[in-house]
Amino acid sequence: QVQLVQSGGGSVQAGGSLRLSCAASGYTWSRKCMGWFRQAPGKEREGVAAIDSDGSTSYADSVKGRFTISQDNAKNTLYLQMNSLKPEDTAMYYCAAADSSGDYYYTCYTLLGGMDYWGKGTLVTISS
Repeated sequence: QVQLVQSGGGSVQAGGSLRLSCAASGYTWSRKCMGWFRQAPGKEREGVAAIDSDGSTSYADSVKGRFTISQDNAKNTLYLQMNSLKPEDTAMYYCAAADSSGDYYYTCYTLLGGMDYWGKGTLVTISS
């Protein structure tokens, strides 16, 4: 079965940087979408960034210019480089993946949902 194992995260001061990683295994899809979502205490989960198999990326407006999503296909690993972090970036961050069988544009380019598989989450805390 598909597994997404997350690593990274932690606590930094505002203005600092962190990198999240997500190692994927168990899939045989020729095309996939992978992304990062986050959920802050008392708030709904929101899409942060997503990347298509061909490298096309989508970002939430709140993180554009500060976060970079990337993938190493040889290692089947997804990354999220987070720079210029703000206290409002504090949240549990989740890695997610989907194959192309559903509404792929909705899943990979709107950041509104549609992902099929999820990591367990990693906490990111930004202090002011």
